[in-house]
Amino acid sequence: MNSKLLGCWLSAALLVSSCIQKEALNSEAAIDACTGPKVQMVNINHDTKDVTIDVYSSADLAHLVLHFVVPEGATLQDKDGTLIQDTIFNFSMVGHSQQLTVTSEDKVYKADYNVKVRSLVRIPLLYHFERLVQSAPYHILEEIDSEQGDTLIWQSGNPGYQLTMQAKSPEDYPTVQVADGYAGRGVKLETRSTGGFGAMVKMYIAAGNLFIGSFSVGNALNNALKATRFGMQFGRQPIALRGYYKYKAGAIYTEAQKPVTGKKDRFDIYAIMYEADDPGFMLDGTNALTDPSLVGVAQIAASDAVEAANWTKFDLPFVLKAGKSIDKEKLRDGKYKLGIVFSSSVDGGKFSGAVGSTLYIDEVELVCEEEESGDEQ
Repeated sequence: MNSKLLGCWLSAALLVSSCIQKEALNSEAAIDACTGPKVQMVNINHDTKDVTIDVYSSADLAHLVLHFVVPEGATLQDKDGTLIQDTIFNFSMVGHSQQLTVTSEDKVYKADYNVKVRSLVRIPLLYHFERLVQSAPYHILEEIDSEQGDTLIWQSGNPGYQLTMQAKSPEDYPTVQVADGYAGRGVKLETRSTGGFGAMVKMYIAAGNLFIGSFSVGNALNNALKATRFGMQFGRQPIALRGYYKYKAGAIYTEAQKPVTGKKDRFDIYAIMYEADDPGFMLDGTNALTDPSLVGVAQIAASDAVEAANWTKFDLPFVLKAGKSIDKEKLRDGKYKLGIVFSSSVDGGKFSGAVGSTLYIDEVELVCEEEESGDEQ
């Protein structure tokens, strides 16, 4: 090898080495997710730095197994500065909350999160869509039964849509609270384009959706259907799902961004109840209506999911699956989960639908059998 060639080779090697050594460390400091065998649902508000974790009534709050997901290289510490290396937490203290601090990999940024754990959470049965627990950068809705103390934080795909950079305001997201509901405020679900980002990852549209369960932003880019997980522990026998809707289908139906002649978009409304002997088991967008664990389903028929310019009532009976029944003892033991799902495009999870399809929902009621004395959800 002549000296000139050797010199070039060494220069290139040093350049590559220098680039590797100077690769920037991660500067993100956030709690991205939380999982655990007794976790029902997690809501993370990155603006207020609040994390609410709903756990099963059987959870031992003094020895609660939690796994917090933080950005690559980041560390998690308690309020005393002790590095958290295990997954067992004590939330038995007054208020069931504690402060956790995330430090970025480059040690430049820190974020203090208030983490609160709630047990014995019951799902309210009336949904008015009047309360916002978060208004920016996107809306998060909350239901509270003031008499019973039941509470629910609705989930949506809004956190995933934020990645597309298409929204300039909270009203530009697929799921939005609106002022002109059937009674008071309501919720609007609109199928929107995901723009260049969506085209790059082959996720061309985002249906407006609202559901009981959880949404994982981290999984959304790998498998959007599995990112939506449906259901919370439920201890009553459902009879029907009722409420009011308005709907207008978008002009052009597309599949993989290609227009489909003669096909029209439609919305979907359904509720599911399924067996969950394992507290960590949840149905998702791939199996919510097909899994063998399903006990009963209440779903609007395709023939009834039609356009309506005025508020229109829906009344969907719960139909038990063939050979299935609801066991009272299992209800008491928390062995069932219930999910409710609304979507502006029935196949939006497969990125098929029409941009502009808009579903309004309001004044929804989950009708259940009367509770027997001593029964709890």
